[in-house]
Amino acid sequence: MDVRILGPLLLRHGTVEGRLTAPKPRKVLALLLVNAGQVVPVGSMLRELWRDNPPLSAPTTMQTYVLQIRRMLRDLLGLPASEIAADVLVTRSGGYEIRLPAGALDLHVFERLAAAGREALVAGDSRLAARTLSEALALWHGPPLVDVPHGPLLAVEVRRLDEDRLTAVQQRIDADLWLGRHHEVLSELTGLAARYPTHENLHAQYLLALYRAGRRTDALQAYRRLRTVLVRELGLEPSVRLQRLQQAILSADPGLDRPADGGGLLLDRLWAVSGWRGSDRTVEPVAAARRG
Repeated sequence: MDVRILGPLLLRHGTVEGRLTAPKPRKVLALLLVNAGQVVPVGSMLRELWRDNPPLSAPTTMQTYVLQIRRMLRDLLGLPASEIAADVLVTRSGGYEIRLPAGALDLHVFERLAAAGREALVAGDSRLAARTLSEALALWHGPPLVDVPHGPLLAVEVRRLDEDRLTAVQQRIDADLWLGRHHEVLSELTGLAARYPTHENLHAQYLLALYRAGRRTDALQAYRRLRTVLVRELGLEPSVRLQRLQQAILSADPGLDRPADGGGLLLDRLWAVSGWRGSDRTVEPVAAARRG
């Protein structure tokens, strides 16, 4: 069984696809899938569909939607309706739970691979981290649940999933930068910096990639653009870490040129290894010997 929510909603078993076209049953199914293996209270389903104004018929209508989903699962899996109700879409006290085989839901596979990739990165195995995180990100086929209308609960879940994906992207870029792949990630970082104009960690990765690609002037210009946006839109100066990175670029700090091995969150390691130091008010980059 192949169940996807990291992109368009899709349920497939062999060559058969699940067919569920009505918007409200699809929203219920999406809410169940994003919480697969957990009980979703009926009250949560009602709020997803009707916000704070459910009609008097809402509980009965909800039961009809659940019945439609069970019929779709019956046709998809070729199982008796009784088995679907007992083992797949189960009625629990106060709600419903959908149960899927291990590895069937792309979200669960993504979460497992992303966690393994982060562990490899922290442990210093950048090659394994880059490979594992790339496998995790390859599971995405667009914005999560892109073809399902979002009520208040699904909207929160979609934002959470988008943030999880962005975190995995940053960690994979960290691993690539450890491996000296700054040219390979530069185009991607250019797009990310434009899409997230106030995201300081992405911009720090962008500055570092530009610097390592021999584009120090472009890196400094990118820092100035970031500072302008932060001051204009948020009334904030860049963080101390960003200021230190700018000063390190200005002074061509050798700590910015990393060997093609190492691990951990790159920018955190650079602060420690390069010997950069400074208070919140002043920043003083200090070149230091590389870790031998």
